[in-house]
Amino acid sequence: MKKIFSIILLLFALQGKGQLYFPPLIGNTWETMSPASIGWCQPAIDSLYSFLEQRNTKGFIILKDGKIVLEKYFGSFTADSIHYWASAGKSLMAMVTGIAQEKGLININNSVSNYLGPGWTVAPTAKESMISVRNLLCMTSGLDDKPASPCDNESTDASCLQYLADAGQRWAYHTGAYQQLASVVSSASGMTINGFTNQNINNHIGMTGAWVSGVYYSKTRSMARFGLLALNKGVWANDTLIHDAGYWQSMVTLHSHTTKLTVTCGG
Repeated sequence: MKKIFSIILLLFALQGKGQLYFPPLIGNTWETMSPASIGWCQPAIDSLYSFLEQRNTKGFIILKDGKIVLEKYFGSFTADSIHYWASAGKSLMAMVTGIAQEKGLININNSVSNYLGPGWTVAPTAKESMISVRNLLCMTSGLDDKPASPCDNESTDASCLQYLADAGQRWAYHTGAYQQLASVVSSASGMTINGFTNQNINNHIGMTGAWVSGVYYSKTRSMARFGLLALNKGVWANDTLIHDAGYWQSMVTLHSHTTKLTVTCGG
């Protein structure tokens, strides 16, 4: 079965004398750059669009120095359509978690149980207490990523978060465990995860969207705004959203396990 791409976003780094452009926080104004001005030919663009349509792409944007070079929507999907980020939402959650730590609300080296209390899993208490916030970010919680039915990889109920190995000893892509980060941030901040995300990220970059059952939903351009923020290392124009360079570097370090934005397990 073909994989359905919800949103594909490409960002080109600064080149030459180009300075990064940031669209206004309010409204639909977003400066553009013609493909021809950077030497792109229309037949190749048409071929690209054909390929994307065949791959069931919904929305596609390329930014150069923050300006839109290509923006294309397919089928009934439009610029105002909302779609889920799927696992790309983990990149947003990693930044949310970093901001929460920078504000002194959490420490990613602390046990998750410090924030959620005991019993957020069905692992033995001693094993559960070993799981740190960092382990959730790194997907090294040791919880079973393939629990028996009716549970699955995305289940977040405590009964589905089952011990398999000690924290830090095993890597597994486990969405259900990762989504506990939202509960950690909410518990520590006294805010809903949407409230915290809106206050600390969305309002600063003009992004709109919402977490629904652990999954983030937005319009394509909002995803592009987040991508632009990530390209500029957590700084939007003159507004620095995350100051901790060490956390940022860890967050964007690539691993053989995953190319999502996650915090490194060491250090």
